[in-house]
Parts: sequence; structure tokens; C-alpha cells
Amino acid sequence: MDDLQPGLRRVSATDLSDVGDDPALLRRIRDEILATGPMPFVRFMELALYAPEGGYYRAASARPGREGDFITAPELHPIFGQTLSTAIEEIWRRLGEPTPFVLREHGAGTGTLGLAVLNELHRVRSPLLDAFRYAPIEIEPDRIGALESRFARSGWDGVLAAPGETGGDGMVLANEVLDALPVHRVRRRVDSLREVAIELGPDDGLVEVEIDPSTPALAARLASEAIELIDGQTAEICLALDAWIAAAVSSIERGVLLLIDYGAPAAALYDPVRRRDGTLRAYLRHQVHDDPYRHVGRQDLTAHVDVTAVERAAHAAGLTTIGITTQAEALMGLGIEGRLQAIQADPATTFEDYSLVRSALVRLLDPAAMGRFEVMAFGRDWPAPDEREPPLGLFSYRLPGRADRRC
Repeated sequence: MDDLQPGLRRVSATDLSDVGDDPALLRRIRDEILATGPMPFVRFMELALYAPEGGYYRAASARPGREGDFITAPELHPIFGQTLSTAIEEIWRRLGEPTPFVLREHGAGTGTLGLAVLNELHRVRSPLLDAFRYAPIEIEPDRIGALESRFARSGWDGVLAAPGETGGDGMVLANEVLDALPVHRVRRRVDSLREVAIELGPDDGLVEVEIDPSTPALAARLASEAIELIDGQTAEICLALDAWIAAAVSSIERGVLLLIDYGAPAAALYDPVRRRDGTLRAYLRHQVHDDPYRHVGRQDLTAHVDVTAVERAAHAAGLTTIGITTQAEALMGLGIEGRLQAIQADPATTFEDYSLVRSALVRLLDPAAMGRFEVMAFGRDWPAPDEREPPLGLFSYRLPGRADRRC
């Protein structure tokens, strides 16, 4: 089964031939290989995405969006953020309506999601608005300045969290962030586990080689999840999950970690039939291909998220599982269909407006597209389950035939 993001198409090697690589970054990678030998793929992915000079996510402008390389749910249409605001307000109420309530958004980009949430809270005159603080988090500092300017132009600069307001009660939100954490690539060879690395070929191009595992944690991760790869199977292992989650929630005294990403529990993620070659993909200009060694520094690299590993990392960080579901089910539980109906019934809605939102809704809910994304919520000091209280709207809806994964 092919795992393409919605709106993307698979391309041949010649379709993007004009893009090229970042020459300084490629030179740095080659120099490091010459100095230290074969480079484990995880190190290559780290440099390709996050190197201060030339890394894909270190560009001054955010890459997602219709004019970028891929589109995420917030950029697709404001209805995503508007619907998510319902979940944020409900979480705030369940926590006793603390003030301040800080939303820390990792991978905030241009602030599209934050603005949609704020505008909707304002439209419905939510009392949360008085307590709400927004803390955008980006790996490239220049992007924060552009985001702050956008919030100021929109009249929302007053809600941006001050440095001293980033702790306490609130939420950590990461939409399509974990998939871009650097991953180790491993390959089973008969009865041994090998790690994928890169070396320089005869023409100084990057070529794959296999080396002994760089850390015993790779085999340990597979063993802990009862995963046995078959001969020739390639897989990705993200050991960075644990540290990322621990750091992301370290400042939360009470609150929720909400993660949205494409992924699967370990048994499905490492299925030898559907995922024999792994899930690593490269994205550029709304197109996808399988070669991570082209367009170095100028294309996004992603791998599906191991939901089993995420849940274990959250528990190790002192969180409890609130629920795990799909994006389609989460948005249905939050009443997104009712929002579409209200937009349709509004006399001010033009045919073009309605067509745009309806098209976005189809993509957000389609189980073959964004609708299959995993929505994972974990709490710290979260109220104990109460039979008299319904589940969070995020986890109140199940598609026919799907098991209830709430805890």
C-alpha cells in the first residue's frame, strides 16, 4: 500500500531536476563522511533537516502551505483550527479553567493554526480568551519574528506568551511534527540487524551502505514491541521520540500533550507485507518520491510515527493516556459536520466559500488521506475518569467497526 499525503503525487527522478542541493550543506556532509567514515542515516537526516546552515527547517520562511512543499491541515482551511478550538476549550474547562492557560504549539510555522483558534474563540465569545496565552515554538528563530508580526497585524499580539508564562497549566500541541524527527533506518539480513548509512560513491555522490548498529537501543526498541523484521525488510526507528516528548512537557504542571501525525501502532507500522520497504518519504513542491539523497537541504524528509513508542515515551515522562483515535473521528466528535452545515446555511456564504470548505472537509475526514492521521492525547494531573462525565469530544465518536481506544 502506498502512503502518500493527500494532494501529493508520486514523481519520477526528472520532474524536480531543477531544484538541486544546498551546496554548503552537501559539502559539510561529504567532509564529515571523509573524516569519520560511513554516516548513519539518522545523522544525515538530522543535518538535511536541521543543520543551522542549509537544513530544510532552518530556512527563514516556513515550508508548509499552498506555495510550499506540502500542505498541513491548518493551511488547508481555517475550519480545522476552528474545530480544534472546541477541544482546547473543553480541556481548559476540565482542568478547572486555570489562568493563564498556555498553548505551546511546536512547529507553529506562520501561526495559521493559532490564529484560527483565537478567531474562533473570539467569535463564540469564549471565556477562555481572557486566560489564553499562545507560545509558538520553532527551531528557526527568524520564523518567530515573522509570526509575531502576523499576530500584531491581526490584533492578537497581546496573547503571545511572555518568557515567564511558558510553564504552568496548559497544552502542548504538535501537528505533523514527530514525523520529521530524525530516524535510524535498519534492515534485516537473515539473522542479523544492520543499520543503513551513507558513504561517498566513486563520483562523490551519496550511496547507501550497511553497517553494524550504531546503538543497541535499536534492537532493544524492536524487541520491546515484539517486532521481528523479515529478511530484507527495511524499517525506521525514531529513538528521538523519548527525549522530544520529555522536553516538550517538562514545563507543564497540569495539562495535555496533543499530538497529530500520520503513523500507526508498532504491529501495523512494521508489517512485513504493507511496509517491507519502510515509510521514509521525501516531499517537494507538493510531490513525493523515495530518494532522500536528492535535493539535500531543499526537500522535506518524513517517516511514519510509531504510536506504541509515543505512548511509552509519554508514560515515561509522567503522563497518562487520555485517548488515541483518528483525525476523522476526532473532528467528527468535535462537531465539524455541524460547522459545515452552519456555513452552508449562512446567507453570507458564497458558492466559492462553500466549495472550498467542503473540499477541505473531505480531505480532513477521508480515511485514505488526512482522516487516517493519529490523534493522541496524554495528560499530566488529568482528572480521573468519571462515569458521570462524557469523554472528551476528541474521543466521543467512533467510525463503524472501529474499536474504542480510549483509556
